[in-house]
Amino acid sequence: MSFFPKISFQREVEEYLTKVFRNNELITALGTQEAESKYQSLLSHLSHPPGFTTVRVNTHLASVKHVKKLLFEEIQKQFKGLCVPVLEHPKLQDILLIPVIGPRRDLKKHASEVIVGAHCGYAVLRGAHVYVPGIISTSRSGINLRVVIYVMKAGDLVSVYSDIEGKCKRGAKEFEGVKVFLGNGISELSRSEIFSSSGPLNGMGIRMIEPVYLSPSFDNVLPSHLFLQNLPSVVVSHILNPQPGERILDMCAAPGGKTTHLATLMHDQGEVIAMDKIANKVKKIKQNAELLQLNCIKAFCYDGTKALSVEKREDEQEGPPFLPESFDRILLDAPCSGMGQRPNMAYSLTLKEVTSYQPLQRKLFTVAVKLLKPGGVLVYSTCTITLAENEEQVAWALKTFPCLHLQPQEPHIGGEGMRGAGLSLDHLKLLQRFDPSAVTLQGININSLQDSREDDLISLANKDCIGFFIAKFIKSNCK
Repeated sequence: MSFFPKISFQREVEEYLTKVFRNNELITALGTQEAESKYQSLLSHLSHPPGFTTVRVNTHLASVKHVKKLLFEEIQKQFKGLCVPVLEHPKLQDILLIPVIGPRRDLKKHASEVIVGAHCGYAVLRGAHVYVPGIISTSRSGINLRVVIYVMKAGDLVSVYSDIEGKCKRGAKEFEGVKVFLGNGISELSRSEIFSSSGPLNGMGIRMIEPVYLSPSFDNVLPSHLFLQNLPSVVVSHILNPQPGERILDMCAAPGGKTTHLATLMHDQGEVIAMDKIANKVKKIKQNAELLQLNCIKAFCYDGTKALSVEKREDEQEGPPFLPESFDRILLDAPCSGMGQRPNMAYSLTLKEVTSYQPLQRKLFTVAVKLLKPGGVLVYSTCTITLAENEEQVAWALKTFPCLHLQPQEPHIGGEGMRGAGLSLDHLKLLQRFDPSAVTLQGININSLQDSREDDLISLANKDCIGFFIAKFIKSNCK
């Protein structure tokens, strides 16, 4: 299935990635042809959305069974009676999975076009409607019986396209550049309202009625009971396994999905310190904690690389920096190149930007090791696919910090680590890499869905997700 083009990179980034997936260890293990096939398959998968929408239930407020019932009723309304199941995961008992229907190839395209930015387009592919800030252009290409050009009005049927290369000018009447069809919708506003001289609006611009990928919209749907999260991101918190009464650090916490999950797993008993160095993102963490009614979270605007204090302060309990060995468990969901995110059709970072993450991750990792108590657990994760930010970081950590030891992960539903960083086979088996290319890219239609066994759908959901990496360490007392 190749509904969308493969993800494109700048040439130097593509050359860099090609070397990663053609490294000697990998080719020796798989063979040249299979290694190349795996890489090409990965590029195709990255441009498509995951096959399932994952929502985490806020079990602090409601049971999974209760929320499942409410969510099923909501999906029935949105999909006009189309019978799409809501699945419970046997190993992640606080999430619900909704199969994504698509790509739908039989949609009729309308003459009136709306162009949206790439990030807005990716959100639409995962179930969102189009909001005004995401709209770049609306065309004047509609024609009535007298062959008169008309301008888009509220209530018009429109086809929505994504400008994946960022070349469309705001307010343009026509756009002939590279664009990808996202589906059809109804305009909530006229062209003049969308591009008002008094300033852009913030409301809904296009209500999607025929998206290429049919996913439920979660706008104001059970906001206190559900948190939209990628499946591997949920796995991370379970692997850290925080216990009631412990002191936990989430070093790079925004927007707070994992932070609130950790607090929920602890039954809101103990302390979860959440840090991020961008003030607006910290505000979002606090809003999410309040919405989900979690009280054990304390969020701070602080640079994680500076979170270690060399001497005791009177106000140390109020926030960072912290004394060494202050935390029972630490999650370092590190800033990364983000190459595992889906969908993404045009990756914009330069090679210099991509390679800048490894030294930053090592600074954060070094601080995390010093802040962790002996016997404590450190979980390192990224949403990228490179060796440099994943397996190479593990090899570096084991060499640099003799007190760290890799641990088995539970649950372990992804694959093992990738070869190429010089790690032993035993070490690779302890790592968890979610690799979208591990499953055939075929899409889901409503007929095949009705014939599928629930176990098979769960197995597919475990693989057809974003690219992600997880390593779990325990710290021994090596003084």
